[in-house]
Amino acid sequence: MSAGRARTERESRRRGQSIANAPAHENGTLHAHFIVTIHRMTEINTLYTDPRLVALYDTLNPFAADTEFYLTLAASLQAGYIVDIGCGTGLLTCELARRGHTVTGIDPARAMLDVARRRPGGERVRWIEGDAQQASDTQADLALMTGHVAQVFVDDRDWQAALAAAHRALRPGGRLAFESRHPQSAPWETWTPEASLRRISVDGNGTVNIWQELIDVSGERVRFVTHYQFETTGDELISASELRFRPPSTLAQTLTNAGFSIEHWYGDWSGAPVDEQSRELIVVAVRD
Repeated sequence: MSAGRARTERESRRRGQSIANAPAHENGTLHAHFIVTIHRMTEINTLYTDPRLVALYDTLNPFAADTEFYLTLAASLQAGYIVDIGCGTGLLTCELARRGHTVTGIDPARAMLDVARRRPGGERVRWIEGDAQQASDTQADLALMTGHVAQVFVDDRDWQAALAAAHRALRPGGRLAFESRHPQSAPWETWTPEASLRRISVDGNGTVNIWQELIDVSGERVRFVTHYQFETTGDELISASELRFRPPSTLAQTLTNAGFSIEHWYGDWSGAPVDEQSRELIVVAVRD
């Protein structure tokens, strides 16, 4: 997730990365061989502005089933022009451009866009440093908000403003597609140091230990921190995040208020319908 884009790492489908199982625990305590002395700790309030976190981003968020879903959607709609709101390091954005779509990628984090511009196909994309409000009246065929970016808009006013910006960017009949974690899956229940601990190896950064720590749950809002512990240097970065877990009824009402009609609900990346086991709420809506 980029600055203002509080992504927790995708829970599954990780390809092209080295992840070791978390070490065994006894009485809730990590084995001593896994304890790392921390020389200094830096607290940051935004994700992926630190170059070390930007370097981790693609390892934690590789090409996966969600990427393929949006590529297939764009092709099936024959979307000539696409706006990717919250594009991050541009993995999806550049692949869309490589496949012949005209694409604008928008993200508030300059460090993320620097990576995006260097990707194959990056020269074909129009990059904008900014938030959703930078999505101007472009008559786009498709607007995307991927990587659970929809959950970053915790305040109703901000979420409605983002939807209004997407509405302005689209032509009449254009589509908006995004996903939000289904609150019934309660993923925050596993956001504990013991349950979420992962070790990954990243070129230039060595081994990094990553875990989430839940702060509190208040209605639909969930606050947590993510720890990034670099074994090579002993540094630990802490990123604070807050996400909104809107139920389907709330998402539907906000879309109606913004001038959209829901065309499809999906419960997973295979296109299955939403049911009591669904972990995702994947929405395709039509601009009225």
